[in-house]
Amino acid sequence: MSKQSTDPAWKDSLREFKGPPLTDDVTCDVCVVGAGIAGLTTAYLLAQEGMNVVVVDANASPGGGETRFTTAHLSSAIDDRFAEVIRVRGKDAARLAYESHSAAIDRIGDICRAAGIECGYRRVDGHLFPAPGDVKTIEDEYDAAMAIGCDVRRLERVPAAELGPGPCLQFRNQGTFEPSRYTAGLWAAAARKGVRFFGKTRARDVDGGSPVAVRTDRGGTVHAGAVVVATNTPVHTRFAMHMKIAPYMTYAIAGPVPRGSVPDALFWDTADPYHYIRLISATEQPGLETELLVVGGADHRAGQESDPVRRWDDLESWTRGRFPRFGEIWYQWSGMVMETLDGLAYIGVDPTGEENVYLATGDSGMGMTHGTIAGILLTDLIRGRANPWAELYSPSRLPIRAAGEYASEGANTAAQYKDWFTGGDVKSVDEIKPGTGAVVRRGLTKLAVYRDDSGAVQIRSAVCPHLGCIVHWNRAERTWDCPCHGSRFRATGEVIHGPSTADLARNDS
Repeated sequence: MSKQSTDPAWKDSLREFKGPPLTDDVTCDVCVVGAGIAGLTTAYLLAQEGMNVVVVDANASPGGGETRFTTAHLSSAIDDRFAEVIRVRGKDAARLAYESHSAAIDRIGDICRAAGIECGYRRVDGHLFPAPGDVKTIEDEYDAAMAIGCDVRRLERVPAAELGPGPCLQFRNQGTFEPSRYTAGLWAAAARKGVRFFGKTRARDVDGGSPVAVRTDRGGTVHAGAVVVATNTPVHTRFAMHMKIAPYMTYAIAGPVPRGSVPDALFWDTADPYHYIRLISATEQPGLETELLVVGGADHRAGQESDPVRRWDDLESWTRGRFPRFGEIWYQWSGMVMETLDGLAYIGVDPTGEENVYLATGDSGMGMTHGTIAGILLTDLIRGRANPWAELYSPSRLPIRAAGEYASEGANTAAQYKDWFTGGDVKSVDEIKPGTGAVVRRGLTKLAVYRDDSGAVQIRSAVCPHLGCIVHWNRAERTWDCPCHGSRFRATGEVIHGPSTADLARNDS
């Protein structure tokens, strides 16, 4: 598990599986860096075609990264909405986006059947409903969805009356599942086909060529015909991709509701940030005696919220205002979302020109389907086959009509460097309470100081090793978060999320 103080509703189905670290050199056809849904799907599909695949991941077991922190909506309705995709990329691109996400939902069902994965996979309808006073967005999105041939209906009322009077859009044949059980089954199926997994192994460098070399922190190197970097955010590029993706934190809560009181469907609204809702039933978690309502949202740029705990409070207040029978919160968690300029992932050939290097990043809130699309598309590219989605998801793209978003996110990132010239969060280490952290200025530098529950103090540099931003303390998860590009570190300084591949530097003075 990547975080210390919260845990999602999903069980960690692979907790007991421990892949050995990579301490020796190995050779394979394809090395996949990252064992989330994108990496595991890619490995499985390549192995199906007889390729020798090695997967390396910084976590001890597969599926231990951001995939566990999803709310597992399987949707072909784009989070940023079809009207926006049409504005930025055109109708053909929006149609391909709809078709590719629909194909991903289908492929997940196919994999479940072929590999015998019991994860509660099921088809449900999805519903976009208006935030108060925002009916126009519903009308515009209906027109856009109809223009690209989407299977959508306009309903006068929301099927869950608690969410407002409507109108709403109903997208047919969406889906959901239990993500940890799915990734566990996906890994088991991949392993049966010969895929090898090395855990607690962080990729440090990726050298393109023929063969590619993936150098790791454990001393071993993978020599491969191709490499896929599927680490949520790329760890092998310093600038090229990080100027086009923006890290956001998203939050979720889950608690019991009376069985049958909320429709088994997906719901999301037009608010900014928006809310998203689904149920967990006994089909996903056998033995569950009630149903759990999952509500997510309250997104913000990573590392740029002074009190992230209040985001859970906001979700609880919003939920109880609409679902008075919502019980005690059983689970609360957060996850990292990498937003792109047009709401579509970057999947394909590495844009820096490194030979035989491929990547998947920019889930844009649709990680389960984007991750599955990555497996399908990258398998085709590596095998030399044409794929109709290649241009749509090309990592080299920079849509002209998204120039405003590009400038805005870039300005936000640049503004974070002002932290070099400000004071610390507190004036003295003595002010830091047990179980908390704070940035302290000492001379010309800044320190990330954490006092553990026993009172012992650990001091690290507050400078993110990636590109030098000053990290911020996240009291909700007890992590240090970089406000520029989303690197995250444990309270004690160890890196848990890229793009940084190094820990916060020690400072024992």
